[in-house]
Amino acid sequence: MDHDILALLGDVRSVAARPAFHIEEAGHSGLTAYRALRHEAFVARQGLFTGHDLDDHDTDPRTIVLVARDTAGDVLGGVRLGPATDGPDLGWWRGGRLVVAPGSPPGIGSALVRAACARAEAEGALRFEATVQTRTEKLFTRLGWQRVRPVTVAGHDHVLMRWPIGRIAALARSAKAALGPLLRGLTGVPGFVGDDGVPLPGTDVVAACDAIIPAMVERDPEWAGWCSVLVNLNDLAAMGATPTGLLDALGARDASFAARVLSGLRKASEAYGVPVLGGHTQFGVPASLSVTALGRTTDPVPGGGGRPGQRVWLTADLGGGWRPGYTGRQWDSTSFRRTPELRELLGSVAKARPAAAKDVSMAGIAGTLGMLAEASGCGAVLDVDKVPRPRGASTGDWLTCFPGFAMLTAGAPAPAGPAVTAACGELVAGTGVTLRWPDGERTTAIDGGVTGLGNS
Repeated sequence: MDHDILALLGDVRSVAARPAFHIEEAGHSGLTAYRALRHEAFVARQGLFTGHDLDDHDTDPRTIVLVARDTAGDVLGGVRLGPATDGPDLGWWRGGRLVVAPGSPPGIGSALVRAACARAEAEGALRFEATVQTRTEKLFTRLGWQRVRPVTVAGHDHVLMRWPIGRIAALARSAKAALGPLLRGLTGVPGFVGDDGVPLPGTDVVAACDAIIPAMVERDPEWAGWCSVLVNLNDLAAMGATPTGLLDALGARDASFAARVLSGLRKASEAYGVPVLGGHTQFGVPASLSVTALGRTTDPVPGGGGRPGQRVWLTADLGGGWRPGYTGRQWDSTSFRRTPELRELLGSVAKARPAAAKDVSMAGIAGTLGMLAEASGCGAVLDVDKVPRPRGASTGDWLTCFPGFAMLTAGAPAPAGPAVTAACGELVAGTGVTLRWPDGERTTAIDGGVTGLGNS
């Protein structure tokens, strides 16, 4: 409804406070008006181009144009953005051709830039840049952009600017940064501090324990039950251990709800061929679920066994798709697999015996690589275009989601049946994780340790 409710109630201040413009994605008419503004500004008035300012990005169907319209619907300005390269979208986006009509209300240029940044991040970009005229560098700096270097466009001086996207660092910080101070001196076996599981001293037993987020248990109890098995068996697999059994601890409001959780847990137990040996169930309490998995190996693979100079490999099952309700956050590559496939996936690290291995957790591929590097006392470089990625997942989502089954190994690959394995980086001296792009540019994903637990 177009009516201003407050104005209908007699509040005249509501009309006066109405924004002078709004920003939207351009349709056909908006695109025509935007290109006319560009031609008038960059060709007729500034003489940056001769004849026209159109290029390949204007014909790329992936390019998005945002326009600012006034209350009458007239286009006052616009900006375009889209993938920087041909072929698959690697998460490297560029903005450009920012234009504002002369005499427009103040703030339109800044609003368009902010809207472009938000849209690029929403599309899964992890690198967003623009070449801007030197006279507008201050505007972009004020908006939080970072200067990269001077460049020349159409024979005129420009500056390459980069919008800092902190998605990977924010995820790692929220999921793992508190661990070091909390756990220091409390847990860990030397050589395996911060690992996915822990070898029981004096035995060949490896134990792992994971809890499922209570909100997920409430929202999707069957899937929570399945995942409680999945994540624990992945933890054992990362250490090269063969699973032998599971223990569960379940809290539920009643028996009916508990049955739904246990249904998912039972299906996963049967699919993986790993029995539930026992556990604890309590009714009349908020939803909660944790599982302990037990496995065996005489020579567990550490998460911190890597060294600078070693190649990093990712083995990931790209089958399946986003779990309904968890798009961009949880990839389901396991619920449709048969037992032989699941067991082959679980045995990949044990067969390969790499120097170090970590299963990709809720910190995502980049964050988990940061944990492997931190435990190994070094840093890591991740080649964005070499990371195996399924269709239908943006780079930003794939590097920060829980991917179902994915293993990072250092020193040797760990191929497994239905999964795809590729070398996608290396361990280096220093700390943190750097993204390396096809043009040779490097951007910081994580600037230090992930967990604070340090070298294992």
